[in-house]
Amino acid sequence: MKKIIRIIFAALFISGLGSCSDYLDINPRGQLGENQLNTVAGAENLVIAAYSALGNDNFNNKTNGLWPYGDLRSGDAYKGGAGTGDMGEWNLYETFVSMRVDVGGLDQKWYRQYVAISRVNNALRVINGLSADEYPNREIRIAEMRFLRAHYMFELKILFKHVPFVDESIAPEAYITVSNREFTDAELWSKIIDEFRFAASVLPELNEGQIGRANKYMAKAYLAKALLYAAYEQNEQHEVINIHAEKLEEVVTLVDELDARYDLSQDFAFNFLCEYENGPESIFAVQHSLNDGTEFGRLDWSAMLNYPMNAEYGCCGFHQPTQNLVNAFKTSMDGLPLFETYNSSDLATSGAVKSQNIDPRLLHTVAIVGLPYKYKTDFIFQNSWIRQIETYGNYMSLKEVVLYDNPCFKKVNPFMSSSKNRDIIRFDDVLLWKAEALIELGRHMQALPIINLIRNRAAESVSRLVDNDGQATGKFVVEGYEDGVNCVWSQSFARKALRWERRLELAMEGFRFFDLVRWGIADTYVNEYLEIEKTKRNYLAASVFKRNRDEYFPIPLSQINFSKKLYQQNYGWN
Repeated sequence: MKKIIRIIFAALFISGLGSCSDYLDINPRGQLGENQLNTVAGAENLVIAAYSALGNDNFNNKTNGLWPYGDLRSGDAYKGGAGTGDMGEWNLYETFVSMRVDVGGLDQKWYRQYVAISRVNNALRVINGLSADEYPNREIRIAEMRFLRAHYMFELKILFKHVPFVDESIAPEAYITVSNREFTDAELWSKIIDEFRFAASVLPELNEGQIGRANKYMAKAYLAKALLYAAYEQNEQHEVINIHAEKLEEVVTLVDELDARYDLSQDFAFNFLCEYENGPESIFAVQHSLNDGTEFGRLDWSAMLNYPMNAEYGCCGFHQPTQNLVNAFKTSMDGLPLFETYNSSDLATSGAVKSQNIDPRLLHTVAIVGLPYKYKTDFIFQNSWIRQIETYGNYMSLKEVVLYDNPCFKKVNPFMSSSKNRDIIRFDDVLLWKAEALIELGRHMQALPIINLIRNRAAESVSRLVDNDGQATGKFVVEGYEDGVNCVWSQSFARKALRWERRLELAMEGFRFFDLVRWGIADTYVNEYLEIEKTKRNYLAASVFKRNRDEYFPIPLSQINFSKKLYQQNYGWN
């Protein structure tokens, strides 16, 4: 589904206008009449419209990519750009202390998620009115739409916690009559889980040659993710009060069912290169496109601001890795993380990464001055490419960007982007869910080979990390864990190793903060990060994470007002 059909909707419910004048019987231009929608072709177009919302990004505070919400709040990334006032709302996310209930970008994120859900529901209303005889794909399309609805709800859930659940039985104009407290926290997770469970039971294993269309394995993977999150039961104050073993057991079972279908890519780099997209590791990805008959193509607008400020690119220097994250990639003499001492000194230069043992995933994730940018050995990252070093330091993010001479790169002046896919679920992530579940179930010895599998792939992903002379650009030393040899693999140590591994493997992909909240450690983790990082970045000086509040964004004030105060504010924001 690389080529997304552009459809313009103005009204999905056409009231009976009568025939007072002939002109009233003519459909206005740019609108689709009910008789055009209530057909198999109309249903198919509505399904495509629901899928297209996956890629309806906008760089201006409304991104579907989760990095502004998951990286800036976790200690993995600084906002970047031209100082704290540039995209200033993101600065509020990162520093916490001045965060407000009336932030426009969050209101837009909420709105856009419900627009996507409305598209799903509109499609389902039409599909439900068609018979299986006239629409052979009817049940499959219903399952696809419920899968997408669950995805859009999942993102709302991890951002705002208490959100309204609306399905096709509710007219769009009635959305604001549905309380965001109709269901408890646990009940809302159950609603989302039920959607994925239904999709997994109905969807086919294959997508009829249409990559990107939901299938059984995607649904099982997302079901496992939703179960993992729901297993960490929270009270009203966002504290983890119980871990549900039965849900974790199902996570393990589901991941086992995915093993025969997916595999790790041979090189970690393949996950972040256009030429390898939709590879063996990609489970569910936003399918971007170029040269598809539209003006710009279906580009990854969520990464549009994240390129260097140089002649080949031009703008805009956002999403810069933190010093803390860079330091976390250090390894010991025996190739293990420096859990306790990693942040005692800074990896600041290309010379440092060549003298200090490091995990090679650092150079797949972070652009470091003096080293090749995105594996191009004669394209060396320079200080002059960084927009505001004095505020945000001299690192930049690599995973989401592409080289300026890559066929999938496109300038959209004054910005730039690409048609590279954005993975929502990848198999490395899924394997780490299983490891996490096993550890929390007390079966931590079974998690050991899974974590080592990820680490071994990292150790072998060095062929692209070379200079113009073919010499390694870092001192790469990564080993697996060996119980009784280089560690004591207890449950507590395994938990620490798993959480560290998720940080390194998925760094700068927008997931980290949501991990911290799921584990119930966001407050202590972020404040410990800030205590040291604010000594290196002056703009963080007043930053503080407020426990029992900052785990979730506030319900946008404009949405509360729009619902005539039906929506209730999240705990801590009143």
